[in-house]
Amino acid sequence: MKQKVSTRNFVHVILFIAFIAGLNQKLSAQGITTYQYRQVSAANSEEFVKRETTYWSKVARTAIDKGTLTFWALLEKVDGSDMPNSPNFLFINTYTNVDTGDVWNAAATFPTTPISKMETGSMSMVTSQFFLQSQGWQQNSKTPTTDYNYIIMVYHNSSDPGNFVAMENRHWAPFIKSAMDNKQTAQVAWGNAIVLDPSGPDVKFNSVSYDLFPTLQTALLQNWDPATKFPTTGLDSLTKMSASIPGREIYRIVKVEAKN
Repeated sequence: MKQKVSTRNFVHVILFIAFIAGLNQKLSAQGITTYQYRQVSAANSEEFVKRETTYWSKVARTAIDKGTLTFWALLEKVDGSDMPNSPNFLFINTYTNVDTGDVWNAAATFPTTPISKMETGSMSMVTSQFFLQSQGWQQNSKTPTTDYNYIIMVYHNSSDPGNFVAMENRHWAPFIKSAMDNKQTAQVAWGNAIVLDPSGPDVKFNSVSYDLFPTLQTALLQNWDPATKFPTTGLDSLTKMSASIPGREIYRIVKVEAKN
């Protein structure tokens, strides 16, 4: 039997279609970032890092110069509760168009080097991969990027990730920018991103924020000027949206290639 669609439901459908159309338009205008987590044994770590920084960072540089990538980074985790059985390296890549093929054609950059001398797949295992989109970024305007040495990845699980990220950008972004510029914290940069995929009950986070520091000690201690006034109203709103306590991991920034 054909069901009658109420005017109210019809309006909801139209609004949903408009929302999806607007979202797709926004996503198509911005780059997509992948987080790829890999596990590498202690015996292979040195050679893995050597190959990635010697060869694949330059392949990424070629892609950045061509405009197919805007960012490549290799991060090494420095903490964890189950290090032998957990991913210990993280690749972050931002694509101008995630559908672009042949980005990782190493032969184009190193035509005389055998792939067997460059590949790292045989000495690592991909444990997970996420698609994200960056939403906010602030940095200390007086700190050189050479001081970006450690990063705290903060994994948020909230009831409304879009609104959560928007609230971070509204309240935390201007606060941390001012605090960094006024030397109220040793932190040198901050950013956030929303997870596009995957999603579901088995995924422990739906947005990420990241805090950058010059040293491991400053990342661990995170000392603040006692006179600092935090945006308590905004932080309270974020806490109310949080479905669980955020997870945190510290990584050493091994190497970065980025669009100038």
